[in-house]
Amino acid sequence: MVGVTGAGKSTLAAALGARLGLRYHEMDALYFTGPDWAVNATLVADVGRLTERPGWIIDSPGYPEVRDLLWERADTIVWLDYPRRVIMPRVLRRSLLRSARRERIFGGNRETWRSWLSHEHPVRWSWTQHGRRRAELALRVADPRFAHLDVHRFHDPAKADAWLRAQGRSVGGAA
Repeated sequence: MVGVTGAGKSTLAAALGARLGLRYHEMDALYFTGPDWAVNATLVADVGRLTERPGWIIDSPGYPEVRDLLWERADTIVWLDYPRRVIMPRVLRRSLLRSARRERIFGGNRETWRSWLSHEHPVRWSWTQHGRRRAELALRVADPRFAHLDVHRFHDPAKADAWLRAQGRSVGGAA
């Protein structure tokens, strides 16, 4: 699954994994492994092991350290290419709930009210990176190195949901 922060990649990836009986891995949980947003020092090796065999789904192969590895090993890319009017309410709702509930996320970290001031906060990141991420993904799916990929690009959540409902056991390693 690829797309901007808040598009629904994790939700769709988990649902697809359950539907197809594939192993689903949340990239943010692989990347952030400790308090204070500590980054996984063995990320490349960990992702390499997870994707050695077919039958996996990762929800955001955007981290530079593993991006090419994932795109090379995947056979399918599902691109949630939604407009800001779809994404922003989702990411706002998610961050508001996480902050209000003091919900633990990746590596035991939390989104805090203070973190809303950071340029890396998911709401701000989603807004500022929307156009850049779309352009980057368009270049990647057109890159001849990734011509082997079956790309499904959705501009509308209803179409992505319909695609999900239609899936059988035909997808191997998806990113």
